[in-house]
Amino acid sequence: MISRKIITLFFLLTFGFFHAALAQNLPHSSESALGWLKKMADAPRQHNYSGTFVYFADGHMETSRIIHKTDQAGEREKIEALDGVPRIVFRNNDEMKCYLPDSKNIYTEKRWFRKFFPNLLPQSFDSIDDNYYVKETKRERISDNESQVLSLTPRDSLRYGHQFWIDTKSGLLLKVAVMDGNKTVEQFAFVQLEVDGEIHSDLLKPDQSILTQEWKVTDLVTSILKEGELKWQVKNLPTGFKKLVEMKRNLTEKPTLVDHIALSDGLATVSIFIEPIIRDASAPVPGVFTSRGAINIYVRTLGDNKITTVGEVPVETIKLIGDSVFRQD
Repeated sequence: MISRKIITLFFLLTFGFFHAALAQNLPHSSESALGWLKKMADAPRQHNYSGTFVYFADGHMETSRIIHKTDQAGEREKIEALDGVPRIVFRNNDEMKCYLPDSKNIYTEKRWFRKFFPNLLPQSFDSIDDNYYVKETKRERISDNESQVLSLTPRDSLRYGHQFWIDTKSGLLLKVAVMDGNKTVEQFAFVQLEVDGEIHSDLLKPDQSILTQEWKVTDLVTSILKEGELKWQVKNLPTGFKKLVEMKRNLTEKPTLVDHIALSDGLATVSIFIEPIIRDASAPVPGVFTSRGAINIYVRTLGDNKITTVGEVPVETIKLIGDSVFRQD
């Protein structure tokens, strides 16, 4: 969902002891089920598509329009929020620009590991079966397209379950539901979709009304660090989670660079942000905070630093990870 992702991405920052999770004794996923995931992961790099999708969580619904083109130059994409505060994201491969028309702000950065519906899976997801039991369940129609429904049941209590509705022809993800047991935490779903139509490149550029206005451009500079170069580390990662990258980020309204550690279990992503506490500024409020949908946030302080852990995982997991962060001398 564009607003949740963009707010998290651009504005969120304004286990010596390991708690064992109850593991489920589930079989290995079938090659057929994993094959559907591969088809889904590959589809955005193989098809043009445009359409309208909705995001639903906690009784709240938002609508967005997406245009996606793939050719020999790679992938280009435009996602525009149709409800609430205007927001437009343009992507050229891994280069992203977020336009906020009301405030005349543009934020630029690389996509890195972040994913937007319907492109939610990395190309490499070898660890999926270690953490989720993937099962083909039934066929259903979504937006006038036949879909194969997959259930992804977590093998422990550290992550949410998922249901994927995958277009049987193109492999595109038509609908996804994030599940906490039998409860639906959030959903994305296409309500209108055209696949493999001709998409003119001008549709993927800012229109003239945007180009003629004066905008404040902020480059959210990211410096990738070598493994262990960051002084902050995570003591004991929960089962199935691996470190993706260590970075230093230039986030909005922050006077100094922010340390950033990104983790993933092959599907869910968790980010840890560490920043110095600014003197004379409002003191950080520690605690667990629930955002709309699947995102949970945990804030703690350690010495003169604020540690914010954010991810699409249960509160238990976000707190385990946040409490495991330490500074190595």
